[in-house]
Amino acid sequence: MATERIIILAIIIASVVSVASAVAGTATYYTVYLPSACYGYQDQGTMIAAANRDLYDNGAACGKNYRVKCTGPTNQGVPQPCRNGEIIVKIVDLCPGCGTNQLDLSEQAFSTIADPNAGKIQIEYNPA
Repeated sequence: MATERIIILAIIIASVVSVASAVAGTATYYTVYLPSACYGYQDQGTMIAAANRDLYDNGAACGKNYRVKCTGPTNQGVPQPCRNGEIIVKIVDLCPGCGTNQLDLSEQAFSTIADPNAGKIQIEYNPA
């Protein structure tokens, strides 16, 4: 019985820490994946993203995975853009036009969590 309580407590703490470390931001999407700043012409699949300058950190973010979840609209496009679930994307590029805490997702990644007609959405993301 005590072991079960410890396991349940550990799961609760891990959940709280995970939620607490999520970054609130925005996401857009892009459709031309090659070349990328991290991998040149090497194909990295379609569940990918370009990072804002701070996150990119002169290439330090290359290859890192992030868990991304749609949290709402940005007052543009579709009023209820979010689809259920979250995705994991790999950072493969720099998004020079992205603002602070913004990710530019591949079209496939974006459309998994939101209606592409929205164009831009509110998100939460954290390292996967």
